[in-house]
Amino acid sequence: MSFLRVAASRSLAAGTRRYASTTAAAPKKPSNTPYVFLAASKQEKSSFNPENFTDFKLKKVIPYNHNTSKFVFELPNNEASLLPISSLVLIKSSDPEALKDAEGKPIIRPYTPISPPDERGQFTLLIKKYETGNASKYIHGLKAGDSLSFKGPIVKFPYKQNEFDEIALIGGGTGITPLYQVLTHALADKSNKTKFKLLFSNITEKDILLREEIDELQKKFPKTLDVVYLVDKPESTWTGPTGFISADVIKQHVAPPSLNEKVKIFVCGPPGQVAAVAGKKAGMKQGELSGILKELGYTEDQVFKF
Repeated sequence: MSFLRVAASRSLAAGTRRYASTTAAAPKKPSNTPYVFLAASKQEKSSFNPENFTDFKLKKVIPYNHNTSKFVFELPNNEASLLPISSLVLIKSSDPEALKDAEGKPIIRPYTPISPPDERGQFTLLIKKYETGNASKYIHGLKAGDSLSFKGPIVKFPYKQNEFDEIALIGGGTGITPLYQVLTHALADKSNKTKFKLLFSNITEKDILLREEIDELQKKFPKTLDVVYLVDKPESTWTGPTGFISADVIKQHVAPPSLNEKVKIFVCGPPGQVAAVAGKKAGMKQGELSGILKELGYTEDQVFKF
């Protein structure tokens, strides 16, 4: 990569503790140095602010499928986001009178960008519109030239290259975004030796987000990435596996728990899926490991819930 991600400052860690999962190991000596480019770029820190919300202008909206679009936001001075892997950002309306809850407080939601952190001049969110989701409906109502307010980054799991021999990514729906963030970052590094297995379940085939991008990654890195798509309601043309991600599916495709510290499982998806596979999260904390992975013998150290 063309840049070095340095650990977030103490103020970042304190200001974002509410949203960070507790099992992510923090560096022993947090640095106050911002995320820095080492190559030709002179950019010294991210345009994002971990302490305050910053407005960014919507550059364009790219429809993805029947209920999901890519939202591309501008970064000033052709800068890069420099967001660490893996991390998310918080959003709220730039208009203080818009997007409020029943008590009149601003609605704030976390989203994981799908664009690479060294992409210049812009960053991209993939957002599905939920009829009961106030934030997603609001964002889908934005037009090019409108602004949205962002705060971050909030580090979820400090990914280290080749820390594990095998990584399983178990996801559903829009839960693919942090898994995709890890995949694209890791596979782009020529030194990568970790083997990835993605189990991605959706209601129908048309609900499979980032499929073209994932298929392209699998074609480019056939020795280090294997992908299994599952759908709950298949059409007659569907030839892949169906139903939910079960114990049998995991035993067939995921490295066994006997590999101990050599295997890691990342889980992200709808709350019901996460609970069934790995147990409920305790708010923004990891919560106790249970569900299928616990029954199969995996430990809390082997599982991380985004």
